[in-house]
Amino acid sequence: MITLLVLLVIVVVTFSILSGGIYLKIANIRSILSLMAVTGLLTLGVGCLIISGNIDLSTGANGTLCGVLMALFLRGGVPWPVTVIACLVLGMLVGGFNALLVNVVGFQPFIATMAVASVTQGLTYIFAGGQPTPVRDEIITYVGTGRIFDVIPVSILILVAGFIIYGLMLSKSKFGRSIYMVGGNRQAARLSGLHPVKMSYILFINCGMLSALAGMLLAARLKSGTVTGVASSQFAGITSAMLGGISFGGGTGSFAGAFLGLLIITGFNNGLTVLGVLSFWQTFASGALLIFALTIDYLNEQRTLKKVAVGA
Repeated sequence: MITLLVLLVIVVVTFSILSGGIYLKIANIRSILSLMAVTGLLTLGVGCLIISGNIDLSTGANGTLCGVLMALFLRGGVPWPVTVIACLVLGMLVGGFNALLVNVVGFQPFIATMAVASVTQGLTYIFAGGQPTPVRDEIITYVGTGRIFDVIPVSILILVAGFIIYGLMLSKSKFGRSIYMVGGNRQAARLSGLHPVKMSYILFINCGMLSALAGMLLAARLKSGTVTGVASSQFAGITSAMLGGISFGGGTGSFAGAFLGLLIITGFNNGLTVLGVLSFWQTFASGALLIFALTIDYLNEQRTLKKVAVGA
């Protein structure tokens, strides 16, 4: 945790100096918080799955589809409460289908969710016709763009509430401890009376729901459902989780660390934007951060294995 705090300070100080103070202006801080909200919801969903030993690579496509459908439903006159519930259910169904492919058909999560991502991405283009769909509902757009006391984005309150709820769930509840046990040793968890398959369905469905929420939140912020949607935030969500200490091997990590990882990667990407760095260099930098997170995860895993070997 100390390492993450130091890294965060380095990011903030570096970009503040390079941008001549623009990085720390209120408007830019609000921009960082708004960007965090969307990526953070994806981090929560995929983080739970990674701790349990699974992965979902369809979160971006799933969220994008739900964002576009929300815009289309609202344009067609469907009331916003019905629209939101319908899109959340759709996201959950996509998550459930992922779990079905993994647990019943026997596909590896990596392959199954990539295939589902391709299908949902195709459906997005079919429904949207490749064109953005405006969102004009005042309540929906307020959630995406509104600010409390004209300072705190409404969307960041949703994210903070999510991190508190999921953080407490992981650290304080029996279900949270079960997630760690399944991720640490699936066979041992089954022998101790847990149900890894049932948990897999719950966590995939949960991930799908949070993906849908992220997609709708972005569409509300942009006031438009686009065919690119949250696709670009998918790997940022995974990187945030892993940078924060959630191990790709499962069984370890917390959302306190993931929140710091989210701050680091969002602040880093925003800093590049403030400095006017071209988008493809930002993509390169994000990939480098993911490689860095994977390297740290590998080194930590090797260190743990050495300690176990010495103890044996």
